[in-house]
Amino acid sequence: MLELTNELRSQILSEALPYIQKYYKKIIVVKYGGNAMTDEKLKNAVMSDIVLLSLVGIRVVLIHGGGPEITDMLDKMGKESRFVNGLRYTDEETADVVRMVLAGKVNKELVAHLTRHNGRALGLCGIDGELIRAKKMESNVDYGFVGEIETINPEPIINCLDNGYIPVIATVACGEDGVVYNINADTAAAQIAAKLGAQKLILMTDIKGLLRDKDDPDTLIDYVQVSEVPFMKRQGIISGGMIPKIDCCVEAVRRGVKGTCIIDGRVPHSILIELLSDKGIGTEFI
Repeated sequence: MLELTNELRSQILSEALPYIQKYYKKIIVVKYGGNAMTDEKLKNAVMSDIVLLSLVGIRVVLIHGGGPEITDMLDKMGKESRFVNGLRYTDEETADVVRMVLAGKVNKELVAHLTRHNGRALGLCGIDGELIRAKKMESNVDYGFVGEIETINPEPIINCLDNGYIPVIATVACGEDGVVYNINADTAAAQIAAKLGAQKLILMTDIKGLLRDKDDPDTLIDYVQVSEVPFMKRQGIISGGMIPKIDCCVEAVRRGVKGTCIIDGRVPHSILIELLSDKGIGTEFI
């Protein structure tokens, strides 16, 4: 392990200072998922990163998924998980499990983790204060109670931030008919970031970022102009499971978010590396 001398510590802080100033009092939205949610060491690193950012005056909003936990709970119930085009098919029973696991178990565990790191956090879901209003997803394929977002009400989030809390948001939402819908967390993060006028949206994943050659991790693309995305899709550089994530990044930028990035959540302290260092990490969409 590298020994941190006083000289190295001062160098690190000196490099971070202009970025702290850049993001001071600005909103950063972090979509939290992947291995960083299930590996305890990575989880502790993410929680400490978010608390540190909050303590230096950066307004962090944490939005989370919880697919593995939902699958685990369904397995315990003897119910098979079913996916259609990459989305979890959500029948009425599964919708109840999604609400219980995301808004209950996962959300409150994250709040507790942040509290243990001396952060001030408040758990929310899309139902609270009508934060996310949704309707059944319109598609030729039936996804059950999977919803698409109609409106975002930023007031509950802003109230948390203004009172010094880190909002932790589970992406379940309610429709006009009172039905609870399962919302894709990447999509919710992009639309919430846009509604808040966020300075940056960070999507945590289990890959380095967008690779020019998906089989070669050394071909990471550092920056992408959103106007290049259609061409990169035609070239096959953007394909498969990366398409919806990158579409969310593009949507956020086009709706006014200054920059969005996909980072490797398997790297400890990847959020700090992205925000507070000269080089950053992952792929940024601008």
